[in-house]
Amino acid sequence: MNDQGKHLQHATRAKLRKFNTLRGEEVQPGEFWDLVIVTAVDESQRVAYELQIKDKIARKELPLGVEYKVFSDPPGAKIGNGGSTLYVLQRLDSIYGKALGKFRVILIHAGGFSQRLPNASALGKIFTALPLCEPLYQMLELKLAMYVDFPSQMRPGVLVTCADDIEMYSISEDESVRFDKPGFTALAHPSSLSIGTTHGVFVLASDDKHARKEMEYVSCLQFLHKPSIAKMQDTGAVCKKRGDSISLTDDQFVYTDSTYYVCYTTALLLLSLLKDITPLRCEVDAYGDFLQALGPEATDAYTHDGANVQKREECLVAVRQKIFRRLSGTPLNVILLNNSKFYHIGSTAEYLFHLTQDPALRAELGLVASAFSARPGADGPPESAAAAVSCVMHSTLEPSCSVARKTVLEYCRLEARVTVGTGSILSGCWVDQGLCVPAEVFMHSLCVTANPHQPASQPGFVTVCFGIHDDLKRSVQSPAHVEELTFLGLSLTKCLSHWGMGEEVLKFSGDCSLWNVCLFPVCSDLQSSFSMTLDLLQAVLKCSTFNVPSTTQLMSMHQALQLKNLKEMLTFRKELYNDIKQKRSIQ
Repeated sequence: MNDQGKHLQHATRAKLRKFNTLRGEEVQPGEFWDLVIVTAVDESQRVAYELQIKDKIARKELPLGVEYKVFSDPPGAKIGNGGSTLYVLQRLDSIYGKALGKFRVILIHAGGFSQRLPNASALGKIFTALPLCEPLYQMLELKLAMYVDFPSQMRPGVLVTCADDIEMYSISEDESVRFDKPGFTALAHPSSLSIGTTHGVFVLASDDKHARKEMEYVSCLQFLHKPSIAKMQDTGAVCKKRGDSISLTDDQFVYTDSTYYVCYTTALLLLSLLKDITPLRCEVDAYGDFLQALGPEATDAYTHDGANVQKREECLVAVRQKIFRRLSGTPLNVILLNNSKFYHIGSTAEYLFHLTQDPALRAELGLVASAFSARPGADGPPESAAAAVSCVMHSTLEPSCSVARKTVLEYCRLEARVTVGTGSILSGCWVDQGLCVPAEVFMHSLCVTANPHQPASQPGFVTVCFGIHDDLKRSVQSPAHVEELTFLGLSLTKCLSHWGMGEEVLKFSGDCSLWNVCLFPVCSDLQSSFSMTLDLLQAVLKCSTFNVPSTTQLMSMHQALQLKNLKEMLTFRKELYNDIKQKRSIQ
């Protein structure tokens, strides 16, 4: 590890230590955030988030004396994280009025159903477990820890961030990151040009392109949203590396976005913007649509650009133009964090890599192979930070179990002689003794209300399974094209033949995608749910046959989320928590 890496590791560990001293303690005024706001996509997700935050406070895993609030998006059309930002400001204004002008607020966007990381779909990306500290960290704690120094150096306003990324930085000991300027103030990280094509990129004045210190305050001329390399070059966004001030191997780089601050006065400007575009019937991006309107060289050309839009709504251009007119002329200040790292954990591939193979992140954060688990003989850090490991979190394993490297287990109970193959993810599963889980599969157990017309009936359990590389978002025109979908790397039609099913009995709970296909059996308990889905999986991989009993109800991932029983899922985690505490006390 070079000097820059050591500085980053030292600064990150210091933030973690500082946050750990605040967990379970009453914070003093100005010491921490006045409001911690988490956004949810709908009421069901809001309830799930509130339940988990309530449990965290009861277990003293978060700082106390702070208001934690969860706001869901209004029902109807998807409004994006930009729309969520505007509606949160409206809710805060209605609750606190002018008193909001004295608050330091962190707003964490955590809405959405995480189709690229399905183990976070039911209970939320912001509650994704991390093999760090005790009590065990989730993304919520890590976010608050990485920004633990910000509130004391911030004027009243709102810090906007997302739930599935990690930003780390180091600065000189006599400096601090200050949010004290009017308008927007964004954090900027040196990145390769290829990374810039998938992020926001800041165009700086020529005098500001040569890094001299670990941190610098500059003004931004223009913000580009997921630009091509040619556009970065044409607009002057590309910087040239000088000396060792930037820890990148490329001679050319750009500054990319992550988190930004909005002063209170500008927050009121955004609030007035909502009145201009209500009712909002399209997705607004809190980065692309807000930040592209800022800076002296900003133009409204982007308002007609649909290249980075998932769904083109007719009203989007008009909404963007109103945003541009309202925000044009607002300052965009940038804090260059020249020794910083930006990690994204939004897909199964990223999740597996960063938790089991990435030596940099493991070294910088101090991630361990086994965190808050009853796993005999596996406590403590791996023998080498560079070695690939298995990652076990909040789980119990019998001594005879075997878990291959590059595999992640979270919130699981493994009975005797269970084996798990390389590169797999198991979440919320109870695995009966002697079972063998193959490599590169994703298995996640959920509790569901099997009969929504009789909510008081006994809960059901469903275990969903996919290949790690399956594309859950890809859809086909109709069930007649089901052979174009691939499950575990094979045509779904071929998989159906192994299960004694014809295409005519296949049902979808929405568009024709793996996310919506009704394949997974509903059982009366967690163990049989896992075992039956594993039988389906093994039939495909071994080219054998397994017929699900005709009376068995089948669900899709989408249905399981719609009918999830949150209390039962959290009860299973609490039972694991108590078992782990007990077993660790006698080891």
